[in-house]
Amino acid sequence: MRVVYTEGHAAHAPKRFIMRGAIGKSPEKPARAEILFKAATEAGHETVPAKAHGVGPVARIHDEGYLDFLENGWARWCELPDHADEIVPNVHSGRNMSQPPRHIVAQAGHYQADTACPIGPGTWEGALASSDVAVTAADFLADDLDAGNRRAYLYALCRPPGHHAYADQAGGFCFLNNSAIAAQRLRDRGAAKVAILDVDVHHGNGTQGIFYARGDVLTVSLHGDPAEYYPFFTGFAHETGEGDGAGANVNYPLPRGTGDDAYLEVLGDALETVASFKPDALVVALGLDASEADPLAYCKITTDGFRRMGQAISEAGQPSLLVQEGGYISDQLGANLAAFLGGFEGARS
Repeated sequence: MRVVYTEGHAAHAPKRFIMRGAIGKSPEKPARAEILFKAATEAGHETVPAKAHGVGPVARIHDEGYLDFLENGWARWCELPDHADEIVPNVHSGRNMSQPPRHIVAQAGHYQADTACPIGPGTWEGALASSDVAVTAADFLADDLDAGNRRAYLYALCRPPGHHAYADQAGGFCFLNNSAIAAQRLRDRGAAKVAILDVDVHHGNGTQGIFYARGDVLTVSLHGDPAEYYPFFTGFAHETGEGDGAGANVNYPLPRGTGDDAYLEVLGDALETVASFKPDALVVALGLDASEADPLAYCKITTDGFRRMGQAISEAGQPSLLVQEGGYISDQLGANLAAFLGGFEGARS
């Protein structure tokens, strides 16, 4: 399997993570990608360097004001007296905002949904590098489709992740929505319809929000029940899209402790939903944080469960781009990725 990667992700190295009021170290650190890269290469997969694509493909998804904040907010933050070493919002506009925010503190509260996405001096560079991985991989897949190869597949080792990022808001460790950017790139390269299957343990709320009123991109997500799990406010089964996107958003909330067999049964239903959409390409938002060993654990997927998951998605037969989302440092992280990629590729051989 071709693995698209760049070391540029390491420019983003967040220091803090606030959870339930407790301040700790961020689990979304550069070492995540290093573990995943090592696991992929030791499993024998071919690595391909990402190409720089700039902001153009990103701007097809994200709001201009938001991108300006990500690129230039750090410089504005540093003009504040006694500023912290990361941008972390301390005030939010909530539901009551009468005009666009101008002050950097107000912009932070507007463009950052929570405290899990602190911005430092290298965040823009790292997030843009991550989007380059997604766009490069999407271009490879589009080239394969142009050549008539509908069995093509790639893995985009993106970090930081992206599926919690809305068109105009960061959140949940995410800044640029790599899966959405990849899907739009495939559309721009000629795919009439694209499906996004999100298997991260957290609902892909940003991805849902971006495509909620569009019928050309199907969004399907399996995730922990948002009634009790991040991102809390979206991901419920009744959210099915609106306007042109009515029926093109499907959520499968899962109960705490969901294991391999139960997960695979729901995944089968999700893959039938994807098949009925008849997409030209499938983007898999590949979170590994449904693992029983993940530090943010909610589900209980074993390493063999990830192998079965990869196999099932591969057997669906779609041209596929696997985009790395969550999955945090544990003794099983690398093995889980190797199992998923092995299961996927084994079903295509």
